[in-house]
Amino acid sequence: MKIKNIAVEIKSVEDTLKEAKGVMEKLKEGKSVSKKESISFSNIDIMRKALTNKRLELIKAIKRYKPKSIYQLAKIVERDSKSVNADLKLLNNLGMVDLKPQERGRENIVPRVEYQKIDVAIPI
Repeated sequence: MKIKNIAVEIKSVEDTLKEAKGVMEKLKEGKSVSKKESISFSNIDIMRKALTNKRLELIKAIKRYKPKSIYQLAKIVERDSKSVNADLKLLNNLGMVDLKPQERGRENIVPRVEYQKIDVAIPI
């Protein structure tokens, strides 16, 4: 099943642990728990450091142009392939970009974005 949206949340470590404890309690009681697709940051400054304009530009370019390699993506966004590769690894670790190895002569890594939008929730 493809994810249509990714939720990005600003949530304290305490709130994250409290939520995890609630899930564990429900599981112990034999209750079902719905899967939650989200990425949490402890504060907005950390989110801004992770989701820079250049990284968001990569996500948009992957979605729009469907590049066949990191090198091709770097050409599209007019950036050095080494820095694009580093940004893609971070986005992959966050779960925002899939990196699929493809063998054609030499190995290519194909970046993929399967969702349609990023929803950001900032508590006030």
